[in-house]
Amino acid sequence: MSTAPRDPPFRAEHIGSLLRPDELVKKRYAVADKSASQDSLIPVEQKAIRDILALQQECGIHSITNGEYSRHQFWGSFFETLNGMEEINMREGGYDQSIFRAYAPDVKSFMHAKTIPNSVTMATGKISHTGTSSFLPEFEFLKTVVPKENWKDIKLTLTSPSWYHFRYGPNKAYVKGVYSSDDEYFADIAKAYQTELKILYDAGLRNGQVDDPNLAYFCSEAMLEGWKLDKENFQTADEQFDAYIRFYNDCFKRPDDFHLGIHLCRGNYVGSKHFSEGAYDNIATKLFNDLNVSTYYLEYDTDRAGGFEPLKQLPKNKNVVLGVVTSKFPELEDQKEMVDRVYKAADYVAEGSKQSREEALQRLSVSPQCGFASHAEGNSLGHEDMKKKLKLVRSIADEVWPGQA
Repeated sequence: MSTAPRDPPFRAEHIGSLLRPDELVKKRYAVADKSASQDSLIPVEQKAIRDILALQQECGIHSITNGEYSRHQFWGSFFETLNGMEEINMREGGYDQSIFRAYAPDVKSFMHAKTIPNSVTMATGKISHTGTSSFLPEFEFLKTVVPKENWKDIKLTLTSPSWYHFRYGPNKAYVKGVYSSDDEYFADIAKAYQTELKILYDAGLRNGQVDDPNLAYFCSEAMLEGWKLDKENFQTADEQFDAYIRFYNDCFKRPDDFHLGIHLCRGNYVGSKHFSEGAYDNIATKLFNDLNVSTYYLEYDTDRAGGFEPLKQLPKNKNVVLGVVTSKFPELEDQKEMVDRVYKAADYVAEGSKQSREEALQRLSVSPQCGFASHAEGNSLGHEDMKKKLKLVRSIADEVWPGQA
């Protein structure tokens, strides 16, 4: 594609998850502990989705999501429903916790708190797609409540291909004897991911966003130092990043009219906790030029993400959504300051592309830096705070790009 796609992404975006109503959270936990039936969850979930669609429309947001209300956590259940993948944390007697990469930022945080990641899934057999999509029911329900002419605006958030790889040590994402190398493992996941995207595309989905903390972890100096010290690693961090780019590109094969973006996050856990820090400088050139996505949804709400200088590497056929409004805390940003930040980012894009600010702005949008509820309990702010944040995003977009969605 010679020019950057538009609508999607829209000028005022959000990252996907939105604060869940208490009734939905309590009902999902009741289903989990078997004090309520799965059937009793459906009307609660569907009402909540209808309500959150109305909120998005009220706030002027066009990239419609279901708020991730059909999930307990942001990554959904794609991997858990593949042939060959097993939730080993469900095994009687537990499992060997030495499989974890102790310096992976999220794992490190859990271990510091003397806990372990609450979902531990790995390949215990050859991986393949079952032919049934775990994401499709979300899209199909949205189609029943969104006018057909707006189905193209519906955005589904998708699982990172490396979600159950990076957190584990070298060759520990799969049971010994199942795969002889990462390349074999990646190849089967890529086939399954392609199948998932085809199912969603055939159903009418045209707007996907991959949620990916793992690539952002390669911005963390603490992680990179841990990688250097790990004698089990058989490749450098740069080589692993390159391998992920190749792997992701295999996963992301799709028709030209399927808009796919990727959201990089440094952690958005319960209580507004983040896991890592570090600017995009380490990865910008390869991320922007080599990864086969059209749009980058980037965290930029605090100094932990560094400055806008890496945006000089953005090609002319790609977009960046600037996450300058925080979804973690209730304090409302100053609109003028946020508009000025958008212009500052545009100046760096313009410098790298040898364009004017006005030309560079055509490849930018604005959003919160992450979702409001990557996990069921959500971040440390209230429903009204979230609404104000979304309206602020809309107001920033209206000031910078008047009259555009």
